[in-house]
Amino acid sequence: MSLILLGILNSQAAGGIVINSVAGYVAGGQNGATRYTTVDKFAFPSDTATTLASGISTAADSVAGFSDPNTAGYVAGGNTGSPTATVNKFTYPSDSQSTLATGLAIARYAAAGFFDTTVAGYVGGGTDFSSTKSSVEKFAFPSDSRSALATGLSAARRDPAGMSNSGTAGYIAGGSLSSTVYDIVDKFAFPSDSRTTLATGLSGTQKQIEGFSDLFTAGYVAGNNGTTVNKFAFPADTRTTLATGLSASSRSGAGFSDTGVAGYVAWAIAAHLLQL
Repeated sequence: MSLILLGILNSQAAGGIVINSVAGYVAGGQNGATRYTTVDKFAFPSDTATTLASGISTAADSVAGFSDPNTAGYVAGGNTGSPTATVNKFTYPSDSQSTLATGLAIARYAAAGFFDTTVAGYVGGGTDFSSTKSSVEKFAFPSDSRSALATGLSAARRDPAGMSNSGTAGYIAGGSLSSTVYDIVDKFAFPSDSRTTLATGLSGTQKQIEGFSDLFTAGYVAGNNGTTVNKFAFPADTRTTLATGLSASSRSGAGFSDTGVAGYVAWAIAAHLLQL
């Protein structure tokens, strides 16, 4: 499941976007054989939930998300029964939905998203059924024109998590390739998009995880059939593990944030708040 944090979109069974202290979004998902177009919106600070009148254009799970906070949130790719390259855009504050004329270069699902506010959104990793991807695609704001980074992920993988330190760097953490599960955290420095790998990765190998960020302060990775939440403090990227993790074991969820206030992890059973 993925979330839309009106600033960040993750992937796997739902979707995610971030908006500057206004609302967080969860898009798509799957229950049994049923996939959804639904986009739920959680208004800050009350956390009241509503459902957008227009959801994503095709029912999908395992979508990726990113945002241009205060402008729009994006839901990219996903599994509709086959991988899709479609990118849906939700313009703030009306949450009106449109589909980008240029979608992903590669139809993919189970990818991760991150963003650089007012500059670009990114989608990396994932799979198209036949192969797992290492490539990272970039959508420049405000034109939404697409390009491919010269350097992709350090290892091809699906089901990673994305997080952002806007203006500084974006991160893709964990994920898997066949039976190999990774603890790698790749960092893409803005504006060059040059990639390095953090000396300290996740506290364990993890896939089907959720990411969210407190912009300029820290990024978080949660889940993977467990309750552990790793925190990466910006700008040093030092990793700690929260003393209080999730209230229940989760996987394939979504994450979003109310910057400076709280981070959220949502999955099929419930949505949980982590105070930042």
